[in-house]
Amino acid sequence: MLTSIILFSAFAGITVFIGGLLANYFNHHIKESPVKYEITHTLMSFGAGIILSALALVLIPKGMEQLTLLPMVLSFLFGAILFMLLDRYLAKKGGQIATLLAMIMDFVPESIALGAVFALDQSMATLLAIFIGLQNLPEAFNSYRDLVESGFSAKKTLVIFFALSFFGIIAALIGHFLLADSPNLTAHLMTFASGGILYLLIQDIIPASKLDKNYLTSLGATLGFTVGIIGEKII
Repeated sequence: MLTSIILFSAFAGITVFIGGLLANYFNHHIKESPVKYEITHTLMSFGAGIILSALALVLIPKGMEQLTLLPMVLSFLFGAILFMLLDRYLAKKGGQIATLLAMIMDFVPESIALGAVFALDQSMATLLAIFIGLQNLPEAFNSYRDLVESGFSAKKTLVIFFALSFFGIIAALIGHFLLADSPNLTAHLMTFASGGILYLLIQDIIPASKLDKNYLTSLGATLGFTVGIIGEKII
């Protein structure tokens, strides 16, 4: 079982690095044009839809299943307020890492859940790993763009993404060995992450993906959420 956890969480994580590589190629080898600009914003919107689906279909429902009303609300609001303060601090510093933060807030709790689920249902854990991997690809693509625009070099950004790829393995092992018997703590983590993700989506990610007189970007978000629906239905 341990080998399976490592392999599947590695698959879910390596798509972070792959998404960064694709974004690097797209940025540096595709000529600047209105079409490229539209594709970039549509992918941003698609990633936002996938993040929203993870929030609405996985993180919050799992928290609601386990927690009573007051602890759930407090965890959710704590996540939102903490990330509002962090976002304000980063704005003063001139950073654009909202998509990266949202990806990490989504990726880490889900990977922890992945490790915990392996102890209960390996087939469900396998599908969950595939779902997480599919989510990470467009999210990493968009995060790469944010980091480069914030002043990070392409090389440094890819190094960060390569390191993040291994977070999934660490988180899954933590979930399997430390949190499999602590469903309340796992639920608090998911609910806390949900509050932070929702704040980042509304404040930074969704507004940045919009283009005037272009409706494809909104469709991209809808398609991203559809991917989440399909994944949750299969799981």
